[in-house]
Amino acid sequence: MKDRFDLIIFDWDGTLIDSIDWITHCLQTAGARCGCVIPERQAAKDVIGLSIDKAMLALFPEVDETTHGQLISHYSREYFSKKISRDDLFTGVYDMLVQLKSLGYQLAVATGKTRAGLDEALAGTATTGLFCVTRCADETASKPDPRMLNEIMQQANIAKERTLMVGDSIHDLQMALNAQIASIGVSCGAHSETFLQDYQPLHCLHQPTQLLELIQG
Repeated sequence: MKDRFDLIIFDWDGTLIDSIDWITHCLQTAGARCGCVIPERQAAKDVIGLSIDKAMLALFPEVDETTHGQLISHYSREYFSKKISRDDLFTGVYDMLVQLKSLGYQLAVATGKTRAGLDEALAGTATTGLFCVTRCADETASKPDPRMLNEIMQQANIAKERTLMVGDSIHDLQMALNAQIASIGVSCGAHSETFLQDYQPLHCLHQPTQLLELIQG
């Protein structure tokens, strides 16, 4: 795979950073504070990667518009109550990103996070300078719409056949299929290998750092 790609696009939560349990907690907390039925852990994990608006609609389809807005507000307050640092990245991820960039790959992020959420995470992990492009769900279409990937490829000036998407959720891999680009799944986040394999990834890795072995091998 060494010479196959020029641009590697990463999902953020559950792919580069170990945040799935925290996001699940925040989604469940928001439901509790609004008096809604608290979603099961896997149900909460299943919406990670979607925009927060779509995630809340999927978890709490019965609520009115006012409660929907309150759910998002409670989620945001809980989420931002925790400061993110480089220690939250999966082991070895920072060094992997540095090495991939040194090898000449352009790196990007495509995430369901808000711009405020991603900017805080990038600053907290000191990874801002490693990515040439980042796109968030509140500034483009939510996954699995391919618009996010198309915008990244256009800005990076890289063709589809030279682009790879790496993600931990079915939404990431479905987005890659919709954009007609190759993908690799990682099973350390929202969805297991069993689910990810249904979306035709080139490989399914247990940890994101195994990507470096594939690239160099």
